[in-house]
Amino acid sequence: MRRTGLPARDLRVLDPQLSYPSTILGRERAVVINLEHIKAVITATEVLIPNPMDPQVSPFVHDLQERVQNPHGASHHATAECDYMDARNVAQAVNKGQTQAGNLRVTLDAYSNCGAKVLPFEFRSLEVCLESACRLLESEAFTLEQEAYPALDELTSKISTINLERVRQIKSRLVAITGRVQKVRDELERLLDDDMDMAEMYLTEKLARQQVDEALLSVDIGNEELGLGEYRDVDVKTETESCNGSVVSFKLNIEELEMLLEAYFVQIDGTLNKLSALRDYVDDTEDYINIMLDEKQNQLLQMGVSLGTATLVVTAGIVVVSLFGMNIGIELFNVSTFHQFWETTLGTIGGCLVVYILAIGWAKKSGLLQ
Repeated sequence: MRRTGLPARDLRVLDPQLSYPSTILGRERAVVINLEHIKAVITATEVLIPNPMDPQVSPFVHDLQERVQNPHGASHHATAECDYMDARNVAQAVNKGQTQAGNLRVTLDAYSNCGAKVLPFEFRSLEVCLESACRLLESEAFTLEQEAYPALDELTSKISTINLERVRQIKSRLVAITGRVQKVRDELERLLDDDMDMAEMYLTEKLARQQVDEALLSVDIGNEELGLGEYRDVDVKTETESCNGSVVSFKLNIEELEMLLEAYFVQIDGTLNKLSALRDYVDDTEDYINIMLDEKQNQLLQMGVSLGTATLVVTAGIVVVSLFGMNIGIELFNVSTFHQFWETTLGTIGGCLVVYILAIGWAKKSGLLQ
């Protein structure tokens, strides 16, 4: 906390034992990063990583060590030294009596030109964090796509318990990855919508301008002690107004960081669109499977209607047989031949078939059967 000026609630975001969503917090002297497997604190001169030896984090550390180098091969210490040299040059110019507004403006312009050649150290570190998180999510989304589409196609061709279980696991992974990607996207969108939060992340420039202000303040105090306050009133006022104007323009000029965040916002949004397309394909497959299952269910219902009708007709025949099987005296039992028995039996069977055919024909005509 003394080293970075962060409160304890911000450091809790880096606790591996606690679960926090993806977060990028800009503070006065540091930026707190919590993106997927990356947890770091970025200051104007260094990056603090709580678990650099983790196998999942070590590639990020290696990329960070390489990417913080400027295009000329200098390390981030050289960039920080350039920023501090600009502040010292301003302070030395003021201490030597070069207090004309023109000289101060030239020095500040030199600072701006030096900072415009490459991204500040904190932005280069932030870019490595964003790139690593986006690359991890995109890799997981690509792997899921390679597994999902063949499994879904196989399920549509053959509905089985094994295929259904594979699709269920893929859908669970899809929901989890989509939620993680959505959190990163929402955090980048929140930063892009808040200019003040982006302005807070200009750590190097704030540090350099703070030293300029301190140098000007010390010169003003020294002049007052020497009794030169009235002589330097106009010049110091001009310099102070110029410096204040530069600070205001700094707070409003966030285009550099905005372009950086927009690039990765587009990338993470593309990953989210891929996952959304995969989710739509899963939903379409589910709809197709439900249609197939409904068709099977309709076939079973039609078979049930046919079997029910047959059972009803057979039951009617059984009623006729039961009537003849009663122990009662009728003329039919007194005959000496059995031709009347066969006539009765065949007539009963024929009557059942005719009733069954009529029932099925009526069901098809009314639309109950196809």
